[in-house]
This record gives sequence, C-alpha cells and structure tokens, in this order.
Amino acid sequence: MAIRETQRRHEALGLDEDDLLRMYRHMLLARRVDERMWILNRQGKAAFVISCQGQEAAQVGAAYNLRPGYDYVYPYYRDAGIVITLGMTARDQLLSLLARAEDPNSGGRQMPGHFSSRELNIVTASAPIGVQYPQAVGSAMAFKMRGEDGVVLACGGEASTSEGDWHEAMNFAGIHDLPVIFLIQNNVYAISVPENLQVAGRIVDRAAGYGFPGVEVDGNDVLAVYKVAKEAFERARRGEGPTLIEAKTYRMTAHSSDDDDRRYREREEVEEWRKKDPILRFKQYLHGAGVLDDAKEREIEEEIRAEVDEATEYAENAPYADPESAMRYVYAEEE
Repeated sequence: MAIRETQRRHEALGLDEDDLLRMYRHMLLARRVDERMWILNRQGKAAFVISCQGQEAAQVGAAYNLRPGYDYVYPYYRDAGIVITLGMTARDQLLSLLARAEDPNSGGRQMPGHFSSRELNIVTASAPIGVQYPQAVGSAMAFKMRGEDGVVLACGGEASTSEGDWHEAMNFAGIHDLPVIFLIQNNVYAISVPENLQVAGRIVDRAAGYGFPGVEVDGNDVLAVYKVAKEAFERARRGEGPTLIEAKTYRMTAHSSDDDDRRYREREEVEEWRKKDPILRFKQYLHGAGVLDDAKEREIEEEIRAEVDEATEYAENAPYADPESAMRYVYAEEE
C-alpha cells in the first residue's frame, strides 16, 4: 500500500521515474560539489565557500519547472542546486571556486556563488543583498511587453525580504501582473540573526499586501516544492501574475567558511535538522516507490564522485587569468 501511495504522488505531478532520478542526481551533485569545496577551503586552496547544503530540495524542486535558455533565473549565492539543474557542471562550480580563467561566471573575477550563464539565462547577482529582485521584475516586464510566455524565477533568503528592493519589486510585480516567481528559501538564520529577530509575522502573508498569492511549503520535500512551483509557473504563463513561495528549510553548515555558527546556534538544533536532510528524505521516497535500489544508488554515487574528482583535478590545474586582462569588461574596448 505504501509503495502505491508514493507512486501516485509523483505520477499525479506528471513526473516519471527518469524525472525523479534526474532530480535526485541534481540534488546529490550539488551536495557533493559543496562538500568538495569545503575540503579545498580547509586545505588552503580555496579562499571562500558559501554553502547550499540543506537547501537542495527547494532549489531543484523549483528549478525543474524552468526552461533553460528561455525562462530567466536570478539566483542568490546559495543556489548551486538551481544552476546545476539548468545545466551548469561540477567543473563550472570548481573553476569559479578557484578563480580560474575558464570560470564561466566571471573569468575568475567574482566571489563564489555569483552564478552567470548567457546561454542558460542565469543572471549574475551583485554582492548587496536583494538587488536581484528589481532586475528580475524588469525581465518579467520585458516578457509581458513582448507577448511571450517566459517566466522569471527570483531567489533569496528570508533576510533579503527585509530589503527595500524586495518590497519595491513585489509591489511592481503585483501592479503589473508580471510573470515572476519569488522563491524565498527561509533557512532560519540571516547569518547569525534568527528568523524571529529578522522578520515580523510570516513572510508568505506579505504577498497579499501586493495583490497576489503566497504559498508556504516544506522546503525539504522536493516534490512538495515542485508541486507549488509548477502551479506558480503555470499561473504565470497564463498571464495571471506573480506568486511568492516561501520554502521552509535549513542551512546545515555555517553561513560561510568564514563563519563560526557554534556562537549562535546549538549543535542539538543542527543535528535535529540533519534528520530532515532533503536528500536522505528523497532517497527514502525513491526506494519506497521502487525507483531506486541499493545497486542504483551506489552507481549514481560513484558516477558523481568520479565527476567531482575529475572537475577538481581539472580546476586545480587550470590557469589563472592573465594579469593584462584585469580591466576587461570594466571599460569599453575598441574594436
């Protein structure tokens, strides 16, 4: 009975077994790349890591609705799961981490987490928190003015909803019924500041003030996120305007490699959330649905380990950018 019920759940969403395995692989690849980044940092080879661990379900579940190269995404610095789902690779992530010339995000000029791809319509963020939201609604306005059915996904953490940029973007999107989805990954902490000291009330309730729906979802359940995001994307494509999605999740690592989270949260809290690890949870679902068995699980793990190993070796041996190129893209160059 349990297997039939779990099978019905993904089938009701229009997902087949290949979809489920792709989603699982995207989540696991994001996690394994992230873990390798921390190792490289602790070895003194990488200066800085900003982590996605614990938020993979919210990211992959939402991004699986995007059409790469047609829809637009404005990610925030933790969104490795989103960009991997769209087609960026482990090699791309590690070239960026190590600031090599082949880094597709910036040619080694930006901090890790500033994702960018012209081909995939991934728009890089500036460092200040929340600046991506007004830019995202601008892209959504362009889709609407052209009469196209493109949708824009704009992402951030709960702390970004305290910025004026977010409120201005929400208001503009609501006034003009724009095809944009605001995905807030509420991971409980704004660096060291807990949610209750960062946000008054519920984030999801704020959507009503701007005239469009808000949906709260279990951000550690990839299928639950996929479901609400699918409905939001369909709504946007029908011309019915924006949606706010608040995915309740948890950041399982420190804020960054420069942060000591032992100073503001108890280890018992972290361990309780680790029991809700979105990857372990989805893996249990796949086993229960008969989509994954121990042999297939080992096969996927080995494939990803080999991919991450190859990407690490390649990135470590890749050249840095030439010093003469430091001003490229800063000033206009003569043809």
